[in-house]
Amino acid sequence: MDVIFGPLYTFFGWLTKIFYDFFGNYGVAIIVLTVVIRGLLIPLNIRSQKSMIKMQAMQGKTMELQRKYGDDKEKYQEELMKLQKENGAGGLSGCLLPIIQLFLIIPIYRIVSGPLIYLSGVAVDNVKSMIELGQTMGIIGNGVSDKIHIGLLSALNTNAEFLNTCIEKGYIALGQMIDLHFLGMDLTMTPAFNPVTIFSNPSVYVPLFMIPIVVLALNILSMQMTKFLKPGYKEEKEARERAKKNAAMNGQVAQDSTEMTMKIMNWTMPAIMLVTTFTMPAAMGLYWIISSLMGILTQVLVYFMFTKPYQIKKAEVELKKENAFKHKKTEEEADPEEGKKKNNGKKGRK
Repeated sequence: MDVIFGPLYTFFGWLTKIFYDFFGNYGVAIIVLTVVIRGLLIPLNIRSQKSMIKMQAMQGKTMELQRKYGDDKEKYQEELMKLQKENGAGGLSGCLLPIIQLFLIIPIYRIVSGPLIYLSGVAVDNVKSMIELGQTMGIIGNGVSDKIHIGLLSALNTNAEFLNTCIEKGYIALGQMIDLHFLGMDLTMTPAFNPVTIFSNPSVYVPLFMIPIVVLALNILSMQMTKFLKPGYKEEKEARERAKKNAAMNGQVAQDSTEMTMKIMNWTMPAIMLVTTFTMPAAMGLYWIISSLMGILTQVLVYFMFTKPYQIKKAEVELKKENAFKHKKTEEEADPEEGKKKNNGKKGRK
C-alpha cells in the first residue's frame, strides 16, 4: 500500500502543511484541503450529470430496443452501447466519481492518523523510536499502527517527562510540536459512543460525539438530494405509482435490481459512515462533513445549470405535442368529414 499510495501521502501531507502554515489551524487546513479536492472533482460531476440527462433523453429509444430485441440480452446490450456512443452518453463517468472519492480516503486517513510524519516532518524512524520508548515507559499501549501514532501524540502533549526525553534524544524538536485542535476539539481523538465515557468528560466528548451525528445527517441528506434532483425523478415516481396499481407491472418493477440496490445503499451507506466515524480520528469526520457539504453544493449547482433547464425544455416539447394533438382533435370534431379527408390524404402519401 505504501508503494502504491506513498507519493499521494507525501503530496497530500505537503499540501495540508502549506494550508496549516498559512492559516495556523489544523481544522481549517483540513477544511481547505477538502474544498480543493472536491472542487477538482466538480468537472467530473458535471460530466456525469450530463451523461445522466442524455440517458434520460434516450429513454424512448432504449425502450424501443427492449421491445425490438426482447430476450436477446446480448444483442440489446450491443445496440444500447452503440446508441449511447452515438449520443455521447453512458461511459465510465457515472461510476468513476465514487471510485475516485473512495480512493482519496486512503491518503486522507494516513495524514490525519499520522500528523507527526506528514505535517510535523518527523522522520519515520524517529517516530518508531518514540513509540518504543513510550511503550518501555508504559505510557503507550500496543495495537494497530495508526492508533499507536495517535497514542504517541497524546503522550507527547500530556507527559512533559516523555516529551523532554524525546527532545534530548533528538527524536523530535520542540518546533515540530503542532496544535491539532479545532473549535476546542482535539482532532486526533476518536469520538466515543459509550455514555459512560462521554459523561466522564462531557466538555471533551460531547463535541466529538456531534461529528459522527453531523456526518450521518449530511450523508442521508446527500442521498435524498441525489434521488430528488436526478433527471427523470418525477417520471420514475409516477411509473412506480402506476406499477403499484397494476399487478403485472408491479412484478416487473420488483425485479429491477438497480432500483433495489439504490434503496439498500440509501440505508446502509449512512450507517457504515456512522460506525466508521466512531473508529477514526475526529479529523477524518471533519473531512467527511466538508466533503458532504461540497457534494450537496455541487448537486444544487449541477441541477440549476443542467438538470432544470433540461426538464423545462422537455416540458415545453411535451406541451407543444399536447397542444398540437388538441388542435387536431378540435378540427376533427368541428368538421369530421374534412378530418377524415386529411387523414386519408396522409395515409395515401405514406
